[in-house]
Amino acid sequence: MKRTVLLLALTLMVWAIQPASAASRDYITIVGSSTLYPFSTVVAEQFGRATRFKTPKIESTGSGGGMKLFCAGVGVEHPDITNSSRRIKKSELDSCHSNGVFHVVEVKVGYDGIAIANSKESTHMSLTRKDIFLALAKHVPKPDGSQTLVLNPHETWQDVNPTLPDLKIEVLGPPPTSGTRDAFVELAMEAGCEQIDWIKAMDDRDRKATCRTMREDGAYVEAGENDNLIVQKLESNPNALGIFGFSFLDQNADKVQGSLVDGVAPEFEEIASGAYPVSRSLYFYVKGAHVGSVPGIAEFLAEWAREGTWGDEGYLTDKGLIPMPAGERDEFAAAIRNLTNLKL
Repeated sequence: MKRTVLLLALTLMVWAIQPASAASRDYITIVGSSTLYPFSTVVAEQFGRATRFKTPKIESTGSGGGMKLFCAGVGVEHPDITNSSRRIKKSELDSCHSNGVFHVVEVKVGYDGIAIANSKESTHMSLTRKDIFLALAKHVPKPDGSQTLVLNPHETWQDVNPTLPDLKIEVLGPPPTSGTRDAFVELAMEAGCEQIDWIKAMDDRDRKATCRTMREDGAYVEAGENDNLIVQKLESNPNALGIFGFSFLDQNADKVQGSLVDGVAPEFEEIASGAYPVSRSLYFYVKGAHVGSVPGIAEFLAEWAREGTWGDEGYLTDKGLIPMPAGERDEFAAAIRNLTNLKL
């Protein structure tokens, strides 16, 4: 009997100690997009230097992976913020709600282009979105011109388009958990695919399956969430191309060059104006229930919303972030001040 009472007492002590220990977290935790990682890191470091709060801990998990972690629950064992290089999906917000994460604040921070780049030692490519689809899709129209889909037979870029170089198709890109991958298949693959009238006329399900499914025969290589690693691989393999955010192209302009897409270069001005066709919005999401519980979240959000951070002359422009117009910045600054709960 005494042994039973003692074990019960010890169990209760452990149970009581664990929440107290967990509740003592005094720093912000952030997960999510590898594209936003360098921007978020710069803001976190500035925040750590300029305030009394600890520098937030940031982990690059990919947009999809970050959403899963973020939506898993409320409490300091779960992240406070997740970065995303695409907007949250309704299914993900539903997952948040089902796990008790009812208050989610959406913050759009700016724009980014998706570069399709190669080594500066190689041929500078000029691609159309249709070329990209024909090079990377799992199924493409049969080369004889019939309205039939076949497993992608193209081995070189010249097979895709006679005006392109006779180089083996080898593209290093992000995995399915990446927001960059999601945006790329929508903005480049699907847009190029829909230039083929009979595919565009398919029912929605078949068309999306055709347009968005990447080939699996080695021409497209899933190179992980680390965009810097892709840049390094392009240096060692000049004939390969890589897919990553504009900021990584901008920071490595001495090593890699961005391909033209539909005749437009992935440059700051072209992305800002909307002329570059493969560009997207960048976001982060905040767990409203954690604001006021985890020290510094409100102040960290205020650092993001400063004109000196995300504005036209803000320090993030030096890192490659394309600023939102002033009206959009005002809109999301208000969402931060009011902790506006997202409704989809």
